[in-house]
Amino acid sequence: MTDNTWQPPKVWEWKKNNGGAFANINRPVSGPTHEKVLPVGKHPLQLYSLGTPNGQKVTIMLEELLALGVTGAEYDAWLIRIGEGDQFSSGFVDVNPNSKIPALSDHSTTPPTRVFESGNILLYLAEKFGHLLPKDPAGRTETLNWLFWLQGAAPFLGGGFGHFFNYAPVKIEYAIDRFTMEAKRQFDVLDKQLGRGRYVAGEEYTIADIAIWPWYGNVLLGNVYNAAEFLDAQSYKNVLRWANDIAHRPAVKRGRIVNKTNGPLEEQLHERHDASDFDTQTEDKRQG
Repeated sequence: MTDNTWQPPKVWEWKKNNGGAFANINRPVSGPTHEKVLPVGKHPLQLYSLGTPNGQKVTIMLEELLALGVTGAEYDAWLIRIGEGDQFSSGFVDVNPNSKIPALSDHSTTPPTRVFESGNILLYLAEKFGHLLPKDPAGRTETLNWLFWLQGAAPFLGGGFGHFFNYAPVKIEYAIDRFTMEAKRQFDVLDKQLGRGRYVAGEEYTIADIAIWPWYGNVLLGNVYNAAEFLDAQSYKNVLRWANDIAHRPAVKRGRIVNKTNGPLEEQLHERHDASDFDTQTEDKRQG
């Protein structure tokens, strides 16, 4: 039940423990909390991440590039445990001053190029390697339309709907109704668009699909928030067709488990430093 008697103070003050799922790491200031140098592996591309939807975007992208024969896309993926505050280390803040995963450091340049914000990492990799972003102006623009749509829309699905439906310490009807309405509107936008072609930006698989699937595909397939039934997933037939289509891509199957720390042990590859790690280093094998 909502407390209708509460009124905001004139000046907000930080309550260090508000009881929420992320209360121990959320804070109203930026910058490092501790000194720690990030590890660097053997490949030019060094990824520091966690297997959340935002993290999956980049590992799926890298696995898709490798599947296309782009050897320069080999990468080391280091686990950043955001629940333990790894993103606030001095090394991580140097790569991403916003302290959010994923963050990429490209050591093929001197000095290394830092790339942060998941959408920008996808764009950087697509332009660097010349794949998964159409070269013709119309196709490129349509792909970027949907990449930026995702970057603006996903916070309403994740930080809005997902938070209040799944993580908030109390169920607030107004908040859940508000963000459910917006989430369903977004699914309807996507469903109508996918009724026009096989993929989000047309008939070609692009970084738009790679960006959108970990959020909207995972939600409708029941992989996050346990909300597929609540959102009436079956009513979005075009999105479900697309979500299942992409879920069966071998590169997606690999990329979605990198840096993942929950779910079945065989779907957890905490760190990835070589293609063989998928066969030898998943948690079922490490703990077996």
